[in-house]
Amino acid sequence: MSHSDDQIRARLLARKAELAASILQSKDARSTVELDQTRNGRLTRMDAMQQQAMEEATARRRIGEQRAIDAALIRLDDGDYGYCSLCGDDIAPARLDHDPAVATCLNCAAGKG
Repeated sequence: MSHSDDQIRARLLARKAELAASILQSKDARSTVELDQTRNGRLTRMDAMQQQAMEEATARRRIGEQRAIDAALIRLDDGDYGYCSLCGDDIAPARLDHDPAVATCLNCAAGKG
């Protein structure tokens, strides 16, 4: 399925906005876990710290996805969108439809390029 540059840009920007909202929404879950034993038992603190670590990892992944979107927008502006950033071949339309921020063809992503 082929999309126009405007449709691709709109899809990328919408996803970037979703990611920003998710990062902001999870801010409290990533905050420092209190170590006051009178408020929480040791296991509850450990669960909270594990949850905090998972939220931090998720936020890092979302920030990485935002950066990939920014790079895709630059490729779109430069006329390089849809071409593998490693080998220069076309990226399969189905691959771009699945993830419009993808920068490599399937062969290069698999290390076969």
